[in-house]
Parts: sequence; structure tokens; C-alpha cells
Amino acid sequence: MKIYNKKTGIFMADPTEAPFKGGLPAYKEVLNSSRSLILSASGWRKVFAIDNSEESMTAEISPADKVLAGIAALTFAGYLKKGNKTPRVLLGMDSRPTGPVICDVMSRVFLSEGLEIKNLFITAAPEIMAYSSTTPDTDGFAYISASHNPIGHNGFKFGKEGGVIGGKDSAALIDSFLEFTADPGIIRKVHQLIENTDTDLYTQTLEESEKWKKEAYSAYLSFSKNTISDSESTEDQEAFFSTIRERTASKPTGLIGELNGSARSLSIDKEIISAAGVGCLLFNNTPGKVVHRIVPEGFSLDMCKELLEKHHKKNPAFVIGYVPDNDGDRGNIVFINSRSGKAEILEAQEVFALAVLGELAFLYSRNNQDNGRNRKLAVAVNGPTSMRIDRIAESFGTEVFRAEVGEANVVTLARSLRDGGYTVRILGEGSNGGNITHPAKVRDPINTIFSLLKLLLYKAPGRENDLFKIWCTVSGQKDKYKEDFSLYDILTTLPKYTTTRANEKRAIMKIATADHSILKNRYEKIFLDEWKRKKEYLKDTLNIHSWKEINYEGTKAVEGMGDTYRTGKAKGGLKIVFSDNNGKETCYIWMRGSGTEPVFRILADIEGEDPEKEEWLLNWHREMIKKADKGGK
Repeated sequence: MKIYNKKTGIFMADPTEAPFKGGLPAYKEVLNSSRSLILSASGWRKVFAIDNSEESMTAEISPADKVLAGIAALTFAGYLKKGNKTPRVLLGMDSRPTGPVICDVMSRVFLSEGLEIKNLFITAAPEIMAYSSTTPDTDGFAYISASHNPIGHNGFKFGKEGGVIGGKDSAALIDSFLEFTADPGIIRKVHQLIENTDTDLYTQTLEESEKWKKEAYSAYLSFSKNTISDSESTEDQEAFFSTIRERTASKPTGLIGELNGSARSLSIDKEIISAAGVGCLLFNNTPGKVVHRIVPEGFSLDMCKELLEKHHKKNPAFVIGYVPDNDGDRGNIVFINSRSGKAEILEAQEVFALAVLGELAFLYSRNNQDNGRNRKLAVAVNGPTSMRIDRIAESFGTEVFRAEVGEANVVTLARSLRDGGYTVRILGEGSNGGNITHPAKVRDPINTIFSLLKLLLYKAPGRENDLFKIWCTVSGQKDKYKEDFSLYDILTTLPKYTTTRANEKRAIMKIATADHSILKNRYEKIFLDEWKRKKEYLKDTLNIHSWKEINYEGTKAVEGMGDTYRTGKAKGGLKIVFSDNNGKETCYIWMRGSGTEPVFRILADIEGEDPEKEEWLLNWHREMIKKADKGGK
């Protein structure tokens, strides 16, 4: 009795057919399979495709991986059942081929554990999270996805109240999963739960999927209007969108969305963009029809660039394009360079800088309208976000606070800042691009797009100044403003920094030292020695006169060198910040072991447009890490 999702035409499950019809796996197989599963607050991920190929389009997974999916569901069910008699969980997935079979296993375990399920099937990550935050009777959500990882990968994100679970709760979930996995009897337990599933109840759950997806769509649309306009009032929301529509009458603007068969193919993009009077053309918007590499970086943006140039020639209003990852919480941007007429890629740090600029200028325009209402303003970012954000924030009287890499860390930091009386309108990870706009707790390309549209089109009601003019004024660049400005013109006014791109080969290292505490201790000794030997050279060539070390863990940024300033396995980010002869911080080097991939990430950020100096800093940094990895010799 196969049940299909009518909206997608994709097979969901057969409630009468057991997942283990070919027999149960050996415990050794499950254990081996679990070892490749990367566990972090950002998500649990591995290659699930049965042929073990990263780029596989197969929908099949191994019996061992079915057990892992069951253990993951059992782990989250235990978390939700604490204090809840009948927990209600939202269940969804991105558009990967292996999603339905993983969802099938998890659904059966959830139901047998006494949970009520609202199965949204294929849905964008920001959509299920918005639905979670606006549905009071929901205790949490489980989302099946590997985000930007290749299509053969898959995994799990667990959350509640609109955000992914982080901190101690995330660590507890991981510990619980590992405890289950360490028990050879877990295979039989998962099998029994699956065998005991109420077939009629499961059939009903599948058949109700489209109803819940429709409800989630509506909730997400309302939530996004609230987020974009910074108001829960429907009147204020309509006033905001009306203001944008009025501006497009004299400044027509259009967007291209190349959705690459992602979960965004079933989301609100067309409706909410059109509501602002902005043209919107979507391509490759059939869920599951993935036409190129998932991660929206580098050559993955070439198709969008070609589409944007083609439609810009037909209609000059089309000036922006975006490509999401498979779960739709990340959208990288291409734009028309008004000088050359060609489409170009916005780098991740540039996207985030523009979004921060747009939202801070938006706040500034509204604060002035509110009779100069004084707010303590802050931006929360991760450790490797470029210092250009600090310069932008300074212009708007805003403080910058940094947390460890990971959305959950930045979201938690922003929450604590709000508890301390700050207004935190925008936050995020500049190193990854994309922004999180309050009250959202996850990156969302729709919010990024509207941050850019605000810069291009918004004028506060009753005020003549658009946001770009406000920015030029507060940053001391009045001469850069012109009436017929483009996104390229705005880009030229951003603070000038040269930053290592996160997707470059230069930004990734393979490290043999498993103990990061040992590696960092060695690195610090090597750095101190290098500082003594290169101090004069650094003064003469880079105007570097002093330094400080910062270690990032969770929401904390702790200044100091040595084990005293690190805890646990010392896997947080380590940054050396350099200052010039006036004591101004001008550049930094940073390193951290990835929590979602088996690599070590490094980065350099330096004030000014100077690739040679950035490269020198990064190479110096790399050589010190290499030496530390080899035992300090």
C-alpha cells in the first residue's frame, strides 16, 4: 500500500512493508556505520547512500543505517518525553533521495514510543522551524538533512521553539545516542519498535502530511512577514511591503531563483517576493530534481549567473539571483555589476556585511522616526566573521559580540544579549554567508534577499532618505551617494578587508593530531617564538605592533593564552588578533577543527584590499600549525 505525496509525486512509504524485510544487520555493521556519523550541535551527518558515494542519487540505505536512523529517533523521543505524556513532534526533510526511507524508520519509532507526528515530508528548514516557533502545542522538530553536504549524505537536526538544540542539551542528546549505540541489544530494540508500529495510525499520519505542510507554509509566510518588517502588526507589515511596492514603480527590480531541486521548491519564495512588487522567476524548482552540486559556492552558481545575465539583457530590472542549499536555509547571491553588465558572485563575507548594513540602517531609520528612541544595539557573530562587521556596526553605534562557530552558539549568544537589554536585530556567521534576522533562529535566504532589497528600495515612511543615503552619511561617505545607485555602488562603500574565503582549498588543512589541546599548546609556543623573531618585520611590513589571543567556546570569547583559557577537548576556535601602532585592531588569524567535516579550517582577515598581505598571514599561520602538528619540531 504505497502512499505518495501528491504535491511532489514522491513515494513516502508503505505502512504495511517492514524496513528490514531483508534481515537485520550484525552489530558490528551498525557500530562501523556509526563511526562515520559526525555529531555536532549543527547536525548529525554521514554518507547514507547504500553505495557509499558522496554524489550518489540512490534512494537506498543499508540495514545498518536504518538502525542508526531508528536510534536517532529513539534518542530524540527520550528527550521529548521528559515531562511530556504525549509529545508532539514535527517531522520533515530536505529533497535528498535517501530522505523518505530515513523518515519511514523514524516515523515508526516515534509512533511506537507514543509520540504524535505532524509529518511535513519535504519542507525547507526555515519553514519547519518557523512552524515550530509559532505552534504552541509542538514540543520539538526532527529534520532529516545534511544541509550543504553532497547529495549522498544525510543526517538529522533536532530542535524546538524555532531553533536547533544547542549547548548542554545538544551534548546530552549526543551522549544518549552514543550510549544506545554502545549496546549490542539496540538492534533488537529498534526492530521491535518498528514491528509494533500501529499500521492504521501510521497510514493516517502519512495521509495527513499535505494538510500539515499547507499549515506550515501559512505559518512560515506570516512569520517571515513579521521578521522582514520587524513587526507583529499586520498593518505595519502591509505598510512595509507597500513602501517597497511604491519604490519599484520608479525603480523596477527583479530576482532570479535557481533552486536546484531543493526543499525551497515547495516554499514561500515566489509569493513573498512578489508581495513586495519585485519580479521573481524561479528555475529548477521541482523538489528532488537536483541538477548540480548541492553546496551553493563556486561553479555551483554558474547556472544562476547565466540565467541572471540572460534575463537582465531582456529586462534590466533583474539584478539579483540566489541559489539555496538542499534544505533551503542558506542562499548564496549573484548580482549584476552595473559597471560591466555581467553577473558576479558575492562572497560569503560580503553577503553578510550587506545584510548587517541593511538591517542596521533599517533600525536606524525607524529609531529616528520613533523620536530618537535610544536602544542598546548589538550584532552577534561567530569568531571568523570579518572585522568589516565591526566597522559597519561602529557607524551605527552598535556593539559586536562573538561566539564559537555554529548557529546554535550565535543564536544563544543573541538571546543572552537580549536578556541583558540589547536589541539584536541581526546575527549570523559571516564566514558562511547568510544572516539570521530576529525573531528567526536560522539562516534564511528570504531574509537575506529582503535585507538587500531594503538597501535598494526602502525609504522610511515620511522620510526622504533611503537606507543607502543614511549609510553614506553615518560612515562619512556622502560623496559616494547618488540617486540611481545599484548594488555594486553599495558594495564599493563597504569597509575594505581582504578575507580568506571559507570554500577555498587554502582555508582547509588535514591535521594528524587528534588532541586539539596538545596542538594548540604547541602552536602557542611556536607563535611566541615566531613573534620574537618576526616582530620587527611585522612592524615594518604590516604595521603590526601588538597582539592578543582569543579562545571561543560556546557563547564565550575568552582572552588569554594557554590551557587556563580553554576547557574540555579544546575544540573551539583560536584567534590571534593584531593591532597597529595606535592600538587599533586591524587583522587576525584563526583556526578550528570542523564540527561537521573531518577537516581543520583556517582563515586570515586583514584591513584593506591587499591579497598579498592576507596570503602572507595565512601562509605564516599554516606553517605554524604544520609545525605544531608535527610535534613542534
